[in-house]
Amino acid sequence: MMDCKKALSETGGDIIKAIEFLRTKGLASAEKKASRTTAEGRIGSYIHDSRIGILIEVNCETDFVSRGEIFKELVDDLAMQVAACPQVQVVATPYIKNDKVLVKDWIKQTIATIGENMKVKRFVRYNLEGRIGSYIHDSRIGVLIEVNCETDFVGRDLAMQVVACPQVQFVSTEDVPKSIVEKEKELEMQREDLQSKPENIREKIVDGRISKRLGELALLEQPFIKDDKLLVKDLVKQTVASLGENIKVRRFVRFTLGEDTD
Repeated sequence: MMDCKKALSETGGDIIKAIEFLRTKGLASAEKKASRTTAEGRIGSYIHDSRIGILIEVNCETDFVSRGEIFKELVDDLAMQVAACPQVQVVATPYIKNDKVLVKDWIKQTIATIGENMKVKRFVRYNLEGRIGSYIHDSRIGVLIEVNCETDFVGRDLAMQVVACPQVQFVSTEDVPKSIVEKEKELEMQREDLQSKPENIREKIVDGRISKRLGELALLEQPFIKDDKLLVKDLVKQTVASLGENIKVRRFVRFTLGEDTD
């Protein structure tokens, strides 16, 4: 109420100018809020025709705001914006729902409306000829995955698998960089329980442990979340046999809300 009275006083009682005054004040306030810490937020995704996929993290200050409809709509719109504008700086483009406003200005208006700082932390865009799947868990963990096939459910199931297996970093053991393999071998060779073993026995034990470790890092080596008697690679083989088409998992990315990306 006091803000309204002040606005009318500042504009000589002109209601239209008073509204503009309040709006300007709100955006100025949004600029001040832009330096505040954003530790909460949402992970969102957008899939267009299973060919273009976006995974995005947008941060705000509190869990309460992150679960509100205004913030949720902003995250969904920004994911769609990235899909529509792949080759430009997203915040400098016209907002997809109102081309008279730039995305960065729409974010400022939303900050002014909600009363919290917010920012786009990161996003990834996939575009291919196969299928892109995604899975978001409680808006806090999200996965985007590329699968070379024409069947939608495969991508979603595999994205869900990656969410359930936070240790997974690669599609297959063959994708694990040689530097990681060598580091694991170095660590294993130095373990105390192996020092008294003969060299040939120690090598076999180390090879077995490394094989197990690499399996923990690879998506295809995980027990399938819907049937733990089946490895993901066996699920893929069964699906290939039943559908009659080749299926290859190309890559995936996982976002966890608030994780360090440096």
